Amino acid sequence: MTKPLLTLLLLAGLADTAAAQTQPLYMPRDIKQAFNKGTRSPDGRPGPNYWQNRARYDITMQAAPPARDIRGRETITYTNNSPDTLRQVVLRIIQNIHKPGASRDGDAAADYLTNGVVIDTFQVAGQLKSLPQNLGTAPGVRLPKALAPHDSVKFAVSWHFPISIESGREGMIDPTTYFLAYFYPRIAVYDDYNGWDRLPFVDSKEFYNDFNDYTLRVKAPANYIVWATGTLQNPDQVLQKAAAKRLKQSMTSDAVIHVATAADLAKKNITAQQAMNTWVWAAKDISDVTFGLSDHYVWDAASVVVDAKAKRRASVQAAYADSTVDFRQSVKNAQFALGWFSNPANWPGVAYPFPKMTAFQGFADMEYPMMVNDSPQRDPTFAQLVQDHEIAHTWFPFYMGINESRYAYMDEGWATTFELLIGRQENGVVKADNFYKQFRVNRWIHDAATAEDLPVITPSSELKAGYGNNAYGKPSLSYLALKDMLGDELFKKSLHEYMDRWHGKHPIPWDYFNSMSNASGQDLNWFFNNWFFTNYYIDLAVAASGNTVTVQNIGGFAVPFDMHVEYADGSKATLHQSPAVWQANQKQAIITVPKAVKSVRLDGGIFMDANERDNSFGG
Repeated sequence: MTKPLLTLLLLAGLADTAAAQTQPLYMPRDIKQAFNKGTRSPDGRPGPNYWQNRARYDITMQAAPPARDIRGRETITYTNNSPDTLRQVVLRIIQNIHKPGASRDGDAAADYLTNGVVIDTFQVAGQLKSLPQNLGTAPGVRLPKALAPHDSVKFAVSWHFPISIESGREGMIDPTTYFLAYFYPRIAVYDDYNGWDRLPFVDSKEFYNDFNDYTLRVKAPANYIVWATGTLQNPDQVLQKAAAKRLKQSMTSDAVIHVATAADLAKKNITAQQAMNTWVWAAKDISDVTFGLSDHYVWDAASVVVDAKAKRRASVQAAYADSTVDFRQSVKNAQFALGWFSNPANWPGVAYPFPKMTAFQGFADMEYPMMVNDSPQRDPTFAQLVQDHEIAHTWFPFYMGINESRYAYMDEGWATTFELLIGRQENGVVKADNFYKQFRVNRWIHDAATAEDLPVITPSSELKAGYGNNAYGKPSLSYLALKDMLGDELFKKSLHEYMDRWHGKHPIPWDYFNSMSNASGQDLNWFFNNWFFTNYYIDLAVAASGNTVTVQNIGGFAVPFDMHVEYADGSKATLHQSPAVWQANQKQAIITVPKAVKSVRLDGGIFMDANERDNSFGG
């Protein structure tokens, strides 16, 4: 090969490397339109024309176990803040996932199936409107009169449905314990990049909701306690005096107070002894409400400081069967989690935004605003981890209104990351990291199936195989890799800037990418291209010559790693390499060390390698 040709090839290679560094991120056409309209900004902030719609819900529900019939009525005042005239709305009737023939990602047992929601009456602006009874989970409803920009319309709905015997995200926990989630018809999100959210609920994917104000009334028989999202407005009307006093004491108590014990429940001295009690809850600027009720669940409560500067406390409560051993630590575990997550020295280091958190014993291992529905666990360490993970969802998606249906990695990836970081504090780095590796990374990195290497940016709604790894492990590793590269201080500064900008709003992945680059003062497109837009995985290989170590990035992901080096003179060193080592060339890193090398071993830690046989040289 002639020298001029070699020079040209080298220059072409450098040009390719430079292009890779500066290449803009792929952006779908509908997302581009949002940026062109000025609803989103290239610097990662909401654009000058950003808007989002909202509603006010006034809901009354009635449940009287063991009868399975659940009845509800509501008024919805929906405000159109968009620049568009709306001629229809899309409803969310998620309970219809239980109907035979509903589109779902998994099989359904007989006890899961019901006849779904029956809409008894539906009014728009005072006019009755008939709806077909074969509605799915996301039906469109044409409005009698178009809804102009910045105008509002009131809906009045009454409905009923049978609670499913098999409990998943919601349903019957036992014959006299129900957990009700997604129990009310709601208006779907209408946003600036996708219009109406028409994705059907298929049970495997999660949710996308506006920030609304809620008043929730739950009518339940005497001796049934109700726990719900929001602040209880009438404790003195639904609780007997001593129980109400204990609940009030718990609001400022570090010690766990037993608001209702099994003995109390047996004596029927907890709830007001009316045939039906109406429990009233209120919550503002929140994306959903849920509730549970039982005639035999015990009730623990305490509180924890979540904002030291403001001296603000959050109530921490637990509802569970008295025989469930791990739940006896639920309040203490939640106190620690809320305090740790809220502490500016920790992660995410943003004060818990709500007045309360309740852990309810069920089967879902699922998060809701101010509530988690967790299953009993024999291993208390795993029980704490599950609760930590669900509580961590407070910040993603509930502090920020993330579209989980399309971008699950924007919340599950963060909850997985925070689960690891708090776990290191609770159980030590070695134990927490080993668990993370086995529970979150191992199955993916040793599964060579095509679906497992689909790009993380792939809409979650389009995935079945590969959904779990793309939603949890891979994005979590990307967040941890970025933390390693930027360092804790800059990473936290950038993360907080992103969270502040999009608190109470609807961020999409490009808002995260752009905001992190802007807030960090670095062009991180090369990193986000690498982690979110490729079919890469983790696989490094090492060789050495003299005082040069060459690491090949066979899998492609820009991961950090440690080099354990033994020099020819017998001395040893551990040299950490952040993901920045891959910025100039994502396929190969040439690292100069101070002395001639005898042996090298690569250790990725939680960044598990698909083939460890080529991670050592010499020795």
